[in-house]
Amino acid sequence: MNDVIIVAAGSGSRMKLNYNKQFALLNGKPMIAWTIEKYYNHENIDNIYLAIRPEDQDLMEKILNKYNLNRVNIVYGGKERQDSIYNCLKQMGKSDYILVHDGARPFVDKDIIDRSIKATKIHKATCVGVPSKDTIKRVDDSDIIKDTPNRQFLWCAQTPQSFEASLIKNAYEYAYENNISATDDASLVEAIGYKVKMVMGSYENIKITTPEDLAYGQYILNK
Repeated sequence: MNDVIIVAAGSGSRMKLNYNKQFALLNGKPMIAWTIEKYYNHENIDNIYLAIRPEDQDLMEKILNKYNLNRVNIVYGGKERQDSIYNCLKQMGKSDYILVHDGARPFVDKDIIDRSIKATKIHKATCVGVPSKDTIKRVDDSDIIKDTPNRQFLWCAQTPQSFEASLIKNAYEYAYENNISATDDASLVEAIGYKVKMVMGSYENIKITTPEDLAYGQYILNK
């Protein structure tokens, strides 16, 4: 059984909107609807858990009903992304594999999801990403360059990040017991000593964070 957690509980302040960016429109459809549909219509996804803010529930339910996305389990998110995922993990039943995806990544496709599931069955922990196109600089507190890592070994992490169910649940339990916080799930699995396999994503699998991202997303849909 392959289940997915879609995280949509943030405020999206960098979008400079007076509402949750998940409701921003792409070709007239809310971004979150595009994202959910990619998993809802995938034959290898069994259950969807959607982490939201309590104040967004009424509007989110209207969107789910409008686009016939009725088999979605709504879970209230927490203060941070990590808290939202943990809330979902505690609500889930018997899953074999769990995928975690950002609600603001509406351009994930079937091939990425398929590659993630296939690789996770082998490696137990995977992270979708793409090789960095840019040279990366590490700086100190004064913004002075300390070193330049070899770009050959640098990837930009995306979602889904996918795991054997018991592994990701154990990683979250360990994180909360030891006051560990991270911005992605792979980091928590790494913290318990497990190696995570990178899986090729897509340069179009962007996370919509700024108004410029939204404009680029519109371009991707209409190209």
